[in-house]
Amino acid sequence: MATLSVKPGQRFTVPEWHINSHLISADAEHQRSASHQVRQAGRTLRNEADNQTKWDEHDNQTRLAERISSVNRWREILDKCLADVDAEIDALAKVKEAAECALQAKNLPLDISIECLTLRESRRAIDVVRDPVEEELHREVKVIEKAKRELQRRVSETFEQLCRLQEARQQLSCDHRCKVEALEIDRGCLSLSVSSPKISFKVNPTRVPDGSTVLDEWEQNSQSNKEYAEAEMKASTELREATVLTIAQTNNEMEAQRVATKFALRKRIRDLESAHNELKWQEQNTLGEIAEMEEDIRRLEENLQRKTKDLKVAHTRLETRTYRPQMDLCRDQVQYGLTDEVRQLEGTIRALKQKLTESQNALDALYRQLHRIQTDIGYKANSLVLDNKCMDNWRKLKVPRETFVPEVDTFTGTATRALSPLKNGQLELA
Repeated sequence: MATLSVKPGQRFTVPEWHINSHLISADAEHQRSASHQVRQAGRTLRNEADNQTKWDEHDNQTRLAERISSVNRWREILDKCLADVDAEIDALAKVKEAAECALQAKNLPLDISIECLTLRESRRAIDVVRDPVEEELHREVKVIEKAKRELQRRVSETFEQLCRLQEARQQLSCDHRCKVEALEIDRGCLSLSVSSPKISFKVNPTRVPDGSTVLDEWEQNSQSNKEYAEAEMKASTELREATVLTIAQTNNEMEAQRVATKFALRKRIRDLESAHNELKWQEQNTLGEIAEMEEDIRRLEENLQRKTKDLKVAHTRLETRTYRPQMDLCRDQVQYGLTDEVRQLEGTIRALKQKLTESQNALDALYRQLHRIQTDIGYKANSLVLDNKCMDNWRKLKVPRETFVPEVDTFTGTATRALSPLKNGQLELA
């Protein structure tokens, strides 16, 4: 008779089967709910991040545009100020040239007055009298010499004012170049987008660069440069008017007597020769000291090499003695002596190296000093050549026979005479 086969293993009841199905369904619903919440949170975060990014980018684009507008406004202000300074420099340079011409034109009247006084010294007997003509001639010489001093003072003042204007222009030009460069950088930043090929991650981009300034300092710097240039232009305008009036009022003045200047130039040449000889003596002594120092350095290096070899010998002896067998590997007097020798040699080598470094530093200082001395000798030699040329030129100086009579507008106090263009390099300022 056939029998029913039964599958081995655990058997579950129908309720357990239903419970398992309900658990699977509940877990699925829970997981779907959790997944839904995560998706919703992700969408919210994505939307908020997109909105925040767009608004931040929009705000920074606006800030960049405003910054570009601010920098460009200052660039335009500096452009105008630079043009005004250039115009003032040109006007003051022309007035300076006019003052120099007026100063040179005073030579002929003075020569004539002195010649007249000399001629009148040839009078004889009762005619040798201090009459009104002689008094007027003496008075004319004094007036001309005073006019020369005044004109020379004006020339010096205009030159110094030109230097200050050039300094103001240099500050404006530097600030203007910085503004142009900053505009180019900010405009490049404004043009960047996510599709730009030059964007990339940078190392620590949020750092504050060294030398950074705050906005008030930036504004104050440009304002100070502008105010400084305007103040110098105002001073230059006043000086130009005063110089033109001085030229008009001192039309018969002349250059100061050149005897004091020639005396000062001769004294300067003597001083230069004395200084040149002193520097040559210092050069020879320095060269001798350099030679001795180089010899000492060579000896120090040789001694250091010898001490290094001695140290190698001591090291080798100590190392070789470590291979002594068994009881013979003892710390005997030789061991102590070699150890002391190594320490002594190491200290000696350190001292020699330090002294070698000090000697090399001293040698470098001597070479630097020698360079300074030789450079100064060149300066003194050049000054001697130039001053001797000045003396030679002084002997063959010929005064041009020309006059300068500026026409002055009595209402504005400015010259209306057309001035000749400046010679090349006449107003090249340091």
